[in-house]
Amino acid sequence: MFSGIVEEAAKVVKVVKEGGNVHLTVRSGFVDELRIDQSVAHNGVCLTVVALPGDGTYTVTAIDETLKRSNLGLLHEGSRVNLERCMVMNGRLDGHIVQGHVDCTAECVGIEEVEGSRYFKFRYDVAKEMIRKGYVTVEKGSVCVNGVSLTVCDSEADTFRVAIIPYTFDHTNFGDIKVGTIVNIEFDIIGKYISRMMGE
Repeated sequence: MFSGIVEEAAKVVKVVKEGGNVHLTVRSGFVDELRIDQSVAHNGVCLTVVALPGDGTYTVTAIDETLKRSNLGLLHEGSRVNLERCMVMNGRLDGHIVQGHVDCTAECVGIEEVEGSRYFKFRYDVAKEMIRKGYVTVEKGSVCVNGVSLTVCDSEADTFRVAIIPYTFDHTNFGDIKVGTIVNIEFDIIGKYISRMMGE
């Protein structure tokens, strides 16, 4: 489980395709604290550490299903990826409950600068039956975008906006997002549970 508070926007240094899988090697400032089989969120996708070569990098593997559902298949050498290690249960939950299971991708369709901050608008496409299961945003609710816990504003049927303060822009890969960029979306798990209960 994660909280959506990104620890580092790290650089991908190697991408290796093997069958339907992709092995991502990342250079991280906290690599010395990692261990094999540890969970780390990459742009909001929970992946398992499979190699620690001792050179300041580590490797994770994304399977075909993950690549189809997320933007990890678009990463290349030099890409910045948002990282977060799993939560410590006696710590503060500064964001919201994030599972690391991306629901879909969304496209950035607008960026607006307002008094030093930026509003990013995203459009997503989910089937109607999934909307009934809680795959939606709500005004002032939580959403996870590329692993970043954010508050929704201007929630509509298939679009929403989020406000990004300068610190978040500078310390996550939101600084790399442009109109047309594909991002990962995880909808609020609490909303999914409520939708399930209301539907039964």
